[in-house]
Amino acid sequence: MRSASDEAFLALVSAFFEEALTPDLRQAGRQTLGVHSQIEACRIWHARLFARGWIAPAWPAAWGGTGWSARQRFLFDRQCALNDAPVLFAGGLRSLGPLLIEQGSDAQRARYLGPILSGKDLWCQGFSEPGAGSDLAAVSCRAVRHGEAYHVSGTKIWTTGAHLANRMFGIFRTADGERRQHGLTFLLIDMDSPGLTVSPILDLAGQHDFNQVFFDDVVVPVDNRVGAEHDGWSMAKRLMQLARANNTPRPWCVAPCATPAID
Repeated sequence: MRSASDEAFLALVSAFFEEALTPDLRQAGRQTLGVHSQIEACRIWHARLFARGWIAPAWPAAWGGTGWSARQRFLFDRQCALNDAPVLFAGGLRSLGPLLIEQGSDAQRARYLGPILSGKDLWCQGFSEPGAGSDLAAVSCRAVRHGEAYHVSGTKIWTTGAHLANRMFGIFRTADGERRQHGLTFLLIDMDSPGLTVSPILDLAGQHDFNQVFFDDVVVPVDNRVGAEHDGWSMAKRLMQLARANNTPRPWCVAPCATPAID
């Protein structure tokens, strides 16, 4: 049963949708077949939500969130579904942004959070590998430290949206520990880095959502590390915990990331 406050909130959302969720965007939402809607529709809808201050309902208000309750977030997502809103390309919003708020450096928060909110930066997730699908502890793509930079070589696979993203977050092997979970490091990588190549993986319908990403001595500054060196397992676990917590029971508006087994 809806309360008076629910009805007032829904009226506010409906008024915004009437103006901002135009027929072309609704059509793009209805036609979504993959993990996100057509990218230009995603960008337009992202920009309109950002301008309204509604792009990151799950973030703390101090960092650009709405301050909504869990109930309001649920109602908003339900209205998105009922009104055919585009499904956003939102790995940065759902996963990385909350991790940086909690675990990132001041410099990382200053550099990355604003572009995540505005939609300037789109992030893909570099976890799975040919020999490490859902088993994140088996990651072997290696990052070797030389002074103030890591040199990354190897490959990631099934990387959703790598052909659209301008940045990647992922974990990389920096040491061989007694346990496979040891020696992983969480890094942020620019997709236009020299030595980084994206190769498309088409599904049976010819859709292009997934990719294989190759790293040939890609240089990543140490400043792009989140958390301590060799502690990427903890960072990845926390990222997934935050991503799950940021979902309402039915996350219609924000495309989910693949969730590896990291328990």
